[in-house]
Amino acid sequence: MKRTIRVGLVQQSCTPDLKLNLEKLHRNIASVAQAGAQLVVLQELHNTPYFCQTEDTSLFDLAEPIPGPSTGFYSEIAAAYHIVLVTSLFERRAAGLYHNTAVVFDADGSIAGKYRKMHIPDDPAYYEKFYFTPGDLGFEPIETSIGKLGVQVCWDQWYPEGARIMALKGAELLIYPTAIGWESSDTQEEKMRQLGAWVTVQRGHAVANGLPVIAVNRVGLEPDPSGQTNGIQFWGNSFVAGPQGEIIAQASNLKEENMVVEIDMDRSENVRRWWPFLRDRRIDEFEQLTRRFID
Repeated sequence: MKRTIRVGLVQQSCTPDLKLNLEKLHRNIASVAQAGAQLVVLQELHNTPYFCQTEDTSLFDLAEPIPGPSTGFYSEIAAAYHIVLVTSLFERRAAGLYHNTAVVFDADGSIAGKYRKMHIPDDPAYYEKFYFTPGDLGFEPIETSIGKLGVQVCWDQWYPEGARIMALKGAELLIYPTAIGWESSDTQEEKMRQLGAWVTVQRGHAVANGLPVIAVNRVGLEPDPSGQTNGIQFWGNSFVAGPQGEIIAQASNLKEENMVVEIDMDRSENVRRWWPFLRDRRIDEFEQLTRRFID
């Protein structure tokens, strides 16, 4: 019997009002769940605007423990709609120690597992190293009632090594909650190059590992509180790619959008038989991959 999973992608904008953001998230999750989604994926740091545009110690007040208020909120939603739910939270592990953490809830509302973002950027308007300690939980798939999920977060999506390790540990889906967009001073040509690279590298993870990829990005303009830049125009384009990199569904770059996408989970088995990349890997020659650079 053919095995399929219906996945709900929630691409939305955020306001400074936490209560309104949570209410909208609840509505959107309910919408895709009622449309048949068994797995729902949210964007990176979805509770609030993307606060890493500036370095401000008062913003550490946004962080919370896991378990905590947000995990309680999303646990109830997952249980109410009997869905597996992938969330993205600002974790307060201890005073002065914080992580960018994806928390996965199973269909009964229990926490199936969490993943702490491993690669932390430090670029203009993306000052994440100020806020987040690099993850220390490794690249471990999270076992759920619908399968093993290879969840990573945003900047991790540019690194083939993380996707590969997830695949080698039995992940059945690669999932990336994301917050990425354009700076207004970039030319239109440069904007299209950036977007194209973002989609292409993740389609490459799908091809190289013979696995579907789910990427969910936020959308809308978020001003820079410092006024030093014109803010970030998050580019949306949330998408699902199949195990040969084929685009199954893709959202727009300008509007909030909910999608429910059916993924054929048997297709990975067939693709890996046609293209046996895992069989042919020269693992005896890969020792140098652990070096920063080979001089």
